[in-house]
Amino acid sequence: MLLNVHVKNLALIEDVDVYFGEGLNILTGETGAGKSIIIGSINIALGGKIPKDIIRKNADYGFVELVFGINDNIAKTHLKELGISLDEENQIIISRKITNGRSITKINGETVTSTLLKEVSGLLLDVHGQHDHESLLKRSKHLEILDSFILEEGEALKSQVKDAYTAYKKLCARLEDFNISDEVRKREMDFLEFEINEIEEASLVTGEDEELENEQKTFSDSTKILEALSIVNDIMCESDNSVVSSISMSARELSKISDINKRTKSLYDCIMDLDSVCQDFSGELSDYINSMDFDENRVNYVYERLDIINKLKIKHGNSIEKILKKQEEFSKKLEEYRNYEEELAKLKSDIDKAGIYYERLAAKLSEIRQKVANKLSKDIVTVLKTLNFDYVDFDINFEKSKDYSQKGMDDVCFLISTNKGEALKPLNDIASGGELSRIMLGIKTILANVDNIETLIFDEIDTGISGRTAQMVAEKMRIIAKNHQVICITHLPQIAAMADDHYLIEKSNTKDYTKTEINKLSYDEAVDELSRMLGGAVISEAVIENAKEMKNMAIQTK
Repeated sequence: MLLNVHVKNLALIEDVDVYFGEGLNILTGETGAGKSIIIGSINIALGGKIPKDIIRKNADYGFVELVFGINDNIAKTHLKELGISLDEENQIIISRKITNGRSITKINGETVTSTLLKEVSGLLLDVHGQHDHESLLKRSKHLEILDSFILEEGEALKSQVKDAYTAYKKLCARLEDFNISDEVRKREMDFLEFEINEIEEASLVTGEDEELENEQKTFSDSTKILEALSIVNDIMCESDNSVVSSISMSARELSKISDINKRTKSLYDCIMDLDSVCQDFSGELSDYINSMDFDENRVNYVYERLDIINKLKIKHGNSIEKILKKQEEFSKKLEEYRNYEEELAKLKSDIDKAGIYYERLAAKLSEIRQKVANKLSKDIVTVLKTLNFDYVDFDINFEKSKDYSQKGMDDVCFLISTNKGEALKPLNDIASGGELSRIMLGIKTILANVDNIETLIFDEIDTGISGRTAQMVAEKMRIIAKNHQVICITHLPQIAAMADDHYLIEKSNTKDYTKTEINKLSYDEAVDELSRMLGGAVISEAVIENAKEMKNMAIQTK
C-alpha cells in the first residue's frame, strides 16, 4: 500500500507531503490546480520519463519519495528474491532526485538500476492514466491484457514458449551463417586451418604463462639489482677516487700521527674501524655481483615464449584456457565445413524439430488462453452491464499468426457489440472514449480479483462519462477499494462522494510565485468540495443539500 508521497520542487509543487489511507482515496480540484502533477510525480519516482523543465523555477533540484507498506506475502517473497529488504514495519522507500538533467533513483537508500526499479514497482502498484484506455485500440495490447489473467500453469508455459522460440531463432541464425557458397567456405576453411595450426605449433600448456611471467619478473628484478650494485661498486670500490681507496689513503696518513696524542690516536682508531667495515662491504658486494649469473639463452626463451602466448591471447582470449577452447571451436567448425552437406542437412532437420516443438508448446498455450478468454469474455460482459451498458456482447477472437514470436502464435482481438442486433466488431471500429474508459475499468475490476498488487491508481478514469453511468462507475470503484488501495483523480462528484479519504488539490498565489498544495478534507470540507463540483460558479443551498445527501448516502452504503 502507498502510505506516503513526498514531492519537492516539481512544476508548481514547492513541498507537498501526502499520507494516503486504505480503501478509496479521491483527489479533486479545479482544472489546472496540479492534480496530474501528483500522479506524474509518482510515475517519475517509479522510473518514468522526466518532462523537460519539470524542476520548479529557481530550485536546484527536484525530489520525489514514495513510502510503501507491504502486507502481501507473495509480494514480500518476490521482493526478497530481487534483493529488496523490508524494515521492521514492512516498509520500503523509493526516491528519485533530479539535478541538472540527471537523476538518481534509490530503494531503501541504495542506488538501483531502472530494470530493478521496474520489477519492484510492478509488484507494488498499477497506474492507469487518463489515456491508457486508448491502448485498447491497439491489438498488440489485447494479448498482454489476456495474459494478465493466466495463472501459474499458463505463466510456466509462456516461459517454455519463449525459451523454445529463442532456441529456434538461434538455430535459424546459425543456418544463415552456415549456408554459404563453396568459394566462401573454402576461404573459411583456409582461415580455420591457419588459426588451428598457429595454436598447435605453440604447444600451449595450461599455467605455463603464469610460470613464465614470474620468471620474467625475476629477470627484470635481477637486472635492476645488478644495475644498482654495479653503480655502488664503482663508487665504493672501482673508481680512482672510490670510497674504499679514499679511506685507506686516509688511514695511512693518520697512522703517521697516531701516537702524538690521544686525539690523533682516537681519529686513527675510527678510520681503521671504518676501513674494516668498507673492506667487508666491498667483499660482500663483490660476492653478490659474482653470484648473479644469467643464462642468456633462458632469458631469450622466456621473452620469446611470452611474446608468442600474448599474441595468441590478443587474438583469442586473455588466458591459455580460452585459447585452447577457441582451438576446439575452430576444429569443430572446420570439421563441419569438411562435412558440409551432412551438417547442413542435420541443421535443417534440427530447425524443423525445433519448429515442431515450438508450435506444440504454442498450441498448448493457445488452448489455455482460449479457456481463459471464454471466461474473461463472460466476466467482462457481466461487469460492463454494471457499468451502464444497456446491451453488450463481448468476445475475444483468436487467429494464428504466420510468424513465430516469443509470445506464441496467437493474434488476439477484442470484439464488442453495444447494440442489440449488431455484429461483434473490433473495439476501434465502434467504441467511444467513454465506452473504452468503462471497458478498461471493467478489465481492471476483474484483474483486481486475481492479482496481488495492493495499490491501483486511476488518473481521470471518468473520461467521457456522466449521470447514471458515473454513479455506476463510482460504485464499481468502491467495490475494487474493498480489497485494494485505490487512488483516483476525478472530476465527477458521484465518484468523489464515495471517498474514504478525500484530498483537495488547489493553487495558491503570492506576489512572487504560484504553488500547488494538497490537503485532506474533513466531512464538512468534503461537502463543500462536492458542492463546488456540482454547482460550478454558483453554489446554492440546494446544491449544498444535494452534496450532503450524496456524501451521506455514500457513507450509508459502505
